[in-house]
Amino acid sequence: MLTIDEASGLAHQLDEVTEGSRHGNRTWYVAGRAFMWERPFTKADLKRFGDQKPPTGPILALCVEDLDDKKAALAAHPRSFFTIAHFDGYAAVLVQVDVATKRELKEAILDAWLASAPPRLVRGFLP
Repeated sequence: MLTIDEASGLAHQLDEVTEGSRHGNRTWYVAGRAFMWERPFTKADLKRFGDQKPPTGPILALCVEDLDDKKAALAAHPRSFFTIAHFDGYAAVLVQVDVATKRELKEAILDAWLASAPPRLVRGFLP
């Protein structure tokens, strides 16, 4: 089972990652742009689940390149990736950290970083 601190460690392996707080939640930035953040459920989120049990444990939101990438990520990782109504039309996925594998989380963090990093950093990272 992975933790938020382990996810943070994975994020900090990437260039120009800083950590701060946004809306009272831990947030990770690349060159000043948020790409990953803790995303606890709000009362409104919980109400939208209705009779369905919401995912438990720590939840991270991670940016994706676009809505097609979001759809692909959700399809590829149905056990640990999900979305909620609040994220409809928004290029980000939610990850149930303690359900995701280390490989899934590491790839998702890298994808979020690549989707958010400035071109100069992406060029320097990709071969």
